[in-house]
Amino acid sequence: MQIESYRFGSIKINGTVYRKDVIIFPDRVSYPWWRKEGHSLLIDDLKEVIDYKPDTLIIGTGAYGVMRVPDSTVDALKEKKLKIETLKTNEAVLAFNEAMKKKQNVVACLHLTC
Repeated sequence: MQIESYRFGSIKINGTVYRKDVIIFPDRVSYPWWRKEGHSLLIDDLKEVIDYKPDTLIIGTGAYGVMRVPDSTVDALKEKKLKIETLKTNEAVLAFNEAMKKKQNVVACLHLTC
């Protein structure tokens, strides 16, 4: 998977443009990605990611970093031995592409707007 471009509200992955939040796995895109509480990331929002068992989870919190990742979510992910990187989405895109170049087992959950 390669993220070709990102701008507020839009991301292009392997030639396809998405206009809603996404979860990017090394072999597929889960779209649209909805969260129970919109701008708060709960552990229940990550079931598909947890089942996949990546080594690293990159969380894109939006163009301005509005999406919150509560301590309870971080703690639950750490219990599952997941490395977590929480970044604004433009930085998360760069981190994901770099991890993919290194052939790492990584998943990115990206909030595309605020």
